[in-house]
Amino acid sequence: MARILITSGPTRQHLDPVRYLTNASSGRMGAALAAAVLELGHEVVVVSGPVDVAYPDSAEVVPVISTEEMLAASRQAFESCDGLIGAAAPCDYRPEVVSQGKIAKTGQPLMLHLVETEDVVATLASAKGPRWVVGFALETEDHRLRALAKLERKHCDLMVSNGVEAMHSANNEVELLTPTGETVGHFVGPKEEVAKGILSVIQQRLITRTTG
Repeated sequence: MARILITSGPTRQHLDPVRYLTNASSGRMGAALAAAVLELGHEVVVVSGPVDVAYPDSAEVVPVISTEEMLAASRQAFESCDGLIGAAAPCDYRPEVVSQGKIAKTGQPLMLHLVETEDVVATLASAKGPRWVVGFALETEDHRLRALAKLERKHCDLMVSNGVEAMHSANNEVELLTPTGETVGHFVGPKEEVAKGILSVIQQRLITRTTG
């Protein structure tokens, strides 16, 4: 039996007390993956940004808001896990300065200075040791090429490539890629079924390798 960490959902980076940057990630894929992990008899920890979906009752869920919180919680959880599935869509940027009060309208353009957030999957993968890491790449174009570039840059063992149409949809189409560029899975349909397909590949190629 393996213990698997899943990151899920979006994160929020506040501009002021009432406004924030985020994205359209629903957490549905993360919830489906958690259910698939449990169905195979493994343990699962879900570090989740703000979502409306319900995770399985048997999942250990750690709620977070910001990308910084997701990284901190994931780093702690990963210490006791055999692998990571990075299905979350953390904000890639945060305001350089967060206003302590609500930003008032002035009738003039508002300039925001944004800085990159630390990459959750890449940071965890850099210290993975014998553990495995599966990333997700959601792109609007050149899906395969960009997914392979992310796989190499983030030191993942597999990369799940999907398109922006997956956002807030009950369905998904994914391609699983290896570091050599081989396609080892292609699944289309409801996210629950796609998640089972993804886990079948992870079970065969990664979990069996690390847990025997």
